[in-house]
Amino acid sequence: MSANPTGVPQRFLRTPEAARFLGLSGRTLEKHRTYGTGPAYRKLGGRVVYAVEDLQSWADLGAKSSTSDPGRGTVLPAKRHDVLPPAFAGRAGR
Repeated sequence: MSANPTGVPQRFLRTPEAARFLGLSGRTLEKHRTYGTGPAYRKLGGRVVYAVEDLQSWADLGAKSSTSDPGRGTVLPAKRHDVLPPAFAGRAGR
């Protein structure tokens, strides 16, 4: 495992564990991967894994303090989008 700046090994989760971490179904996380709207992931051999830091960063994009708060970013629904916002450009089909 790679180490982060604090020297602690980075933790990776498989799809079912990553989905539970986010409070999503595994299928929803798979759809996010397909449409390029989800958190960054890695392919290790034939296995898809997610770094806990990447899951937390992606979830934090949806953080809001009120209904009028634009927030830090956008967590898109797990569906096909004709045009992705710049933050997602080039991520589809990773």
